[in-house]
Amino acid sequence: MAKYNPINNDANDQLVIQISKSTSAPANEKLERDPLLPPSNSNSKQTRPQHQQRRLISLDVFRGLTVALMILVDDVGGILPAINHSPWNGLTLADFVMPFFLFIVGVSLALTYKNFPCKVVATRKAILRALNLFLLGIFLQGGFFHGINNLKYGVDIAQIRWMGVLQRIAISYLVAALCEIWLKGDGHVSSKLSLFRKYRGHWVVALVLTTLYLLLLYGLYVPDWQYEFPVETSSSLPWIFNVTCGVRGSTGPACNAVGMIDRKILGIQHLYRKPIYSRTKQCSINSPDYGPMPLDAPSWCQAPFDPEGLLSSVMATVTCLIGLHFGHLIIHFKDHRDRMLNWIILSSCLIGLGFSLDFVGMHLNKALYSLSYTCLTAGASGVLLAGIYFMVDVQGHRHVTMVFEWMGLHALMIYILIACNILPVLLQGFYWRQPQNNILRLIGIGK
Repeated sequence: MAKYNPINNDANDQLVIQISKSTSAPANEKLERDPLLPPSNSNSKQTRPQHQQRRLISLDVFRGLTVALMILVDDVGGILPAINHSPWNGLTLADFVMPFFLFIVGVSLALTYKNFPCKVVATRKAILRALNLFLLGIFLQGGFFHGINNLKYGVDIAQIRWMGVLQRIAISYLVAALCEIWLKGDGHVSSKLSLFRKYRGHWVVALVLTTLYLLLLYGLYVPDWQYEFPVETSSSLPWIFNVTCGVRGSTGPACNAVGMIDRKILGIQHLYRKPIYSRTKQCSINSPDYGPMPLDAPSWCQAPFDPEGLLSSVMATVTCLIGLHFGHLIIHFKDHRDRMLNWIILSSCLIGLGFSLDFVGMHLNKALYSLSYTCLTAGASGVLLAGIYFMVDVQGHRHVTMVFEWMGLHALMIYILIACNILPVLLQGFYWRQPQNNILRLIGIGK
C-alpha cells in the first residue's frame, strides 16, 4: 500500500496569526482585534506587547489528527479492508488522508505568505522548499528502502519510482505558493466580492487546471499497451501481458488517460508496482483485500500504476488551492462566526457538488483524483477544520487535543520515522549473530 505523509512542516514557524494591531492608533478610533485574542482589562493594556502573534492551534491539531489517521489506515488497513483505500471507485476512510494534507498545505500557505518583503526572494525560497521535499520523497519512496521484511537497501536507477506522496505535495505546494506570491491583488477586502476580486487569479488557475484535467482524462485516446511482469526466478524471462484498449474517455483501471500519461512520460518501469486495482473483484478473490487472482482475471491486474501520477496531481493541486482560499478567510475575516459560516457554506457546496458529480457518472475515485473526489474531500476538509477550530481556538479545549497538536508540530518527523519505516529499518541493524535475529523479529514485527 502506498504510504501517506504529512505536509512540509519546515515553514511552521511562519504559520501565525497576528492578533492585535498597533496601539498607536488614535484614541477615538476603536482598534480592530482578532477574536483569537482573549479579552483584556484596562490594567493589562500598558504591558501588552505592541504586536502579538499566535499559532493557529486548530491547524496543528488538524495536521496531527491526519498523521494519526495515516498511521491507522497504514497499519490496520490490511486487517480491516473496509478502512483501507478503495480498490477503484468509491470512498473509504483512508482516501481522505491525502486531500486532508493538501488542504492543510493550502491553509498554511495563506498564513505563511500573508506578508513577505520581496516576491523574488519568496519565490526562490518556495522553489527550494519544494525541491527539497521532492528529493526527500524520491529518497524515501523511490525504492531505496525495501521495507521491514527485506534487509537489503538500494535501488536500481533504471526502475526508481519518480513520483510519490511527498513529490505530489511538493508540486502542489509550489504551484499554490507561486499563485499566492505573484497573483494576489492589492485591493482591500471588505466583502466576499472584494475577496474574490483580490484572489481571482487563484481561481483562474484552479479553473484552468480543472479544465486541462477533464480535457485530457476524457479526450485522450488510449491505445493498446503491454507490460512485463517479473517471475520469481531471476534467470527466467519476464512474462509479457497485452492490454487491449483502443478507447477514449475510459475511467476504468486499464484504459484511463491518467495511467497512459505516466507510462508515456515517466516510463512504466518507474511506476508503483503494487497497483490499487489489484484488490478489485476482477483481480482478487479476497476483494476488497489482496488475494489470489481469479482464473478469468484480466491481463491488467498486475500492471504498474502510480496513485500519485502526473495527471492526478493536477487535481491534487486544486485541492491545495481550495485550502488556500480557506486560509484567506482566516486572514480577512476577524470574527469567529464569519470565518466558520463561510467555511461551512463553501464546504457544503463542495460536498453537494461532489455527490452530484458522482451521481451523474463522474465517480469518486482517489486513484484518478477525479473532480467529484476533489470536491467531496475538500468539503470534508473544510467541515473538519471548522469543527476543530471551534473546539480548540474558540472554546479553548486545547488540553483534549494536546497529543494531536504535538503530532502536528512534528508531522514530517513522524512520517519519516514511522510511515516510511525508517525507524524499523534502523532497528533492524541490531541483531543477534544472524541478521534475521533482529529486534523487530524478537518483538513480533516482520516475518
